[in-house]
Amino acid sequence: MSEKLIIKGTNPASGEVTISGAKNSVLKLMAASLLAKDKCIIHNVPELTDVEIMLEVINGLGAKTFYDKKLKKVEIDSTNLTNCIAKQEYVSKMRASFVVLGALVGRLKCAQVALPGGCKIGERRVNFHIKGLEALGCECEIKDGYVIAKAKKLTGTTICFDIPSVGATENVMMASVLAEGTTVIQNAAQEPEIVDLANFLMSMGANIEGAGTNQIVITGVKQSDLVGTEYTTIPDRIEAGTYMSIIIASKGHAVIKNIFPNHLTLFTGKLLEMGANIKLIDPNTMEVSNEKRLKSMNFITQPYPGFPTDLQALAMALLCCADGISVVTESLYENRFMHIPEFWKMGANIIINKKHAIIKGVDYLVGTQVESTDLRAGAALVTAAVMARGETEIGCLNHIDRGYENFVEKLQGLNIDAQRIDDVEK
Repeated sequence: MSEKLIIKGTNPASGEVTISGAKNSVLKLMAASLLAKDKCIIHNVPELTDVEIMLEVINGLGAKTFYDKKLKKVEIDSTNLTNCIAKQEYVSKMRASFVVLGALVGRLKCAQVALPGGCKIGERRVNFHIKGLEALGCECEIKDGYVIAKAKKLTGTTICFDIPSVGATENVMMASVLAEGTTVIQNAAQEPEIVDLANFLMSMGANIEGAGTNQIVITGVKQSDLVGTEYTTIPDRIEAGTYMSIIIASKGHAVIKNIFPNHLTLFTGKLLEMGANIKLIDPNTMEVSNEKRLKSMNFITQPYPGFPTDLQALAMALLCCADGISVVTESLYENRFMHIPEFWKMGANIIINKKHAIIKGVDYLVGTQVESTDLRAGAALVTAAVMARGETEIGCLNHIDRGYENFVEKLQGLNIDAQRIDDVEK
């Protein structure tokens, strides 16, 4: 049975919304817990299908898990791992689960992990992951849809990535924790989720310096030095950016709680450039409002601290009804414009020229039937729907469920007219 999200537009947002734990962080912390022969407890875990999939991956490796959805808590006891094979039926559903590769290689010196899946936003190769593990002493091969990695021992070295790959940085960090000697990752990813992972690993007993910069130094420790930990995940900066966009699109006035503003500095700056009003009430609370038609602006997606590719589609939704002409350049993924044909259905004026999207703001969008093509595209369609005239019906909600906790309830809490129905109800 197919479910739909029905949004009736032009209703100004009001009230408040609280941001959940970061999906792109908590999944990596869950994988990192495999390194310790002990129990780890992770707090501020959002209730998402991606979390369920990662639990299935970890259970399949022999760890014991407990998920308390009410308390937003996951317990993982990795004292006894019985398997080093992460099966395709799980990993193919979600790319983030591929980071168990580094944890398994670090802990067991062997891993067989299926090639990753997830949103079809473009080619996301694993060659940087393999390059990093081979530099540490692994023998790696790709066979029958799996990456197979084995090592007699791991030895610290200097690894320089061609581009700052988030996943490769995470996998090499985890593998290096139990390597002999010191590992230096140059041109490392600098995302807040990388810092969160490093902090989690250090709370277990790892020795890591430089997380959040382009050079991370990991000094290997012994297995006996790693212990269980209790840790709280950072707020989800992409979810925060999503609700900022929705409030602004609706010409509303609302408060966003549990937010780390410094994780969204560039995105916030672009929203201010467009004419939105954003101010801090306290260090973790933001007031967002907009009363008038937005202005056009240009941006290029880049690795952190640049403009987040995960917020590209949401910003584009806002630009569909902004004064003037905007140019959006997607520099990271070749298929991350799949939401544009759905915007066209709503009346948007957008021209695609390779990696550039040229948006001429229209007077208004019109509600119609559209489909989520990936996780962030689904959120972008909601952003477009709240400023569209009439009713918008959004399908393929499985994408949205991967990354947004209690999405409809949070929209309703912001006074957005949103309902989730199935085909029979419709």
